[in-house]
Amino acid sequence: MLGELREQLRSGSAEDYLCKLFEKIERSKLNGFTTLAKESALQQARDFDRDRSPGQGQGLLAGVPIAIKECISTRGIQTCCSSRILQGYIPPYDAHVIERLKAEGAIIMGKTNMDEFAMGSSTETSCFGPTKNPWDLNTVPGGSSGGSAAVVAGGEAPCALGSDTGGSVRCPASFCGIVGLKPTYGLVSRYGLVAYANSLEQIGPLTHTVEDTALLMQIIAGHDGRDTTSAEGKSDYLPVKEGVKGLKIGIPKEYFGEGVNKDVEKAVWDAIHTLEGLGATWQEVSLPHTKHALAAYYVIAMSEASSNLARFDGLRYGLREGEDKDWHTTFSDIRSKGFGPEVKRRILLGTYALSAGYYGRYYLKALKVRTLIKNDFLKAFKDVDLVAGPTMPIPAFRIGERINDPLSLYLADVFTVPINLAGVPAISVPCGFAGHLPVGLQLIGKHFDEATVLQAAQAFEAATPFHEKKPEVV
Repeated sequence: MLGELREQLRSGSAEDYLCKLFEKIERSKLNGFTTLAKESALQQARDFDRDRSPGQGQGLLAGVPIAIKECISTRGIQTCCSSRILQGYIPPYDAHVIERLKAEGAIIMGKTNMDEFAMGSSTETSCFGPTKNPWDLNTVPGGSSGGSAAVVAGGEAPCALGSDTGGSVRCPASFCGIVGLKPTYGLVSRYGLVAYANSLEQIGPLTHTVEDTALLMQIIAGHDGRDTTSAEGKSDYLPVKEGVKGLKIGIPKEYFGEGVNKDVEKAVWDAIHTLEGLGATWQEVSLPHTKHALAAYYVIAMSEASSNLARFDGLRYGLREGEDKDWHTTFSDIRSKGFGPEVKRRILLGTYALSAGYYGRYYLKALKVRTLIKNDFLKAFKDVDLVAGPTMPIPAFRIGERINDPLSLYLADVFTVPINLAGVPAISVPCGFAGHLPVGLQLIGKHFDEATVLQAAQAFEAATPFHEKKPEVV
């Protein structure tokens, strides 16, 4: 789809296409964008249309607009992580992924709404208000990259980038009926990604098709010396390999049963049988420490958040209100006014977990559980090529339904957080519906084996019609 769009723009008008998108966004009820870079984007589109000389406009995304999650730095465009404490902050530099996108001719069209500092599963904690799911405006789009997923699913952007700390790309991809990939930890540079939990998060693409996801991965993956966790080497994801004949797929018994919506379970099993019909085989595997994943994840994530967010004090950039008093009072006032309830909750819990007397009881124990979860995957991958299951245990829930019950929100991440703890890649692809709401199939691969994950996802996509279905956006 993106390749076709690029060719259409080369023979047509990138400016006209972008103007139509901006007009649609301005009429939209989704609240998916927080900032539109109209002036700079339209100027780039005009430059693209004007210069059609040989050798120009040959990039993989030449002339193609892309939406960027609010927590990824974009030079000259506000990047406030949907938080009041950072409103007005305009980065003087681009994230590594933005540099790569621009080098391939992509046009940054704007920034998308998200849960504040990526803390949430519903895009309801944003200071800009909640984003709505284009399949049902009364339901959430998932989070924390809900804005990116909603604008792609709603036809307001052809593709987008999000970030995934515990499912924040795959959850909204599932809820919005599109494709979302969480790459292997270290495969995509985190330089320019505003940190929430450094050891867990990865930038990933949100698109309409698996091939489009592979195209974005071809661009954004690769070593970056500015990120000390960036992996050496570079893989090719295009063209995506064809077929799944001979692939062995593991089905974790822990991923089905109590807590999984019956329609979701049926859609996922139908998807597994579809892959079986295409020549893959499946067998049951066990990931026994899955039951401890949520507890370990939230201790680690909140502890890292407590450390990372200590830098936001309003003294150097961002929120600054009222008369300055002594440093401690000013610091406290700015943070109490600038951060929302969920961010405050996670900072407090993380600070508690790291405090003297509790570090060993909580944080250190969570790290040990993380190793056990990683070993579960390594053991399973000795017998199978991929692991498959539901992306989310439920379809999209109603706006306001869970926002005042944090524990129920955390429990929704039960099948996504183990992947971040283990550092392995995983993709969510549309595999059916629960009523009128989309359901996602999650395919999990070995470290740095995105090629096999994409291969299986594309084979399933080619054999089913779900990626072709579009919401009737009001």
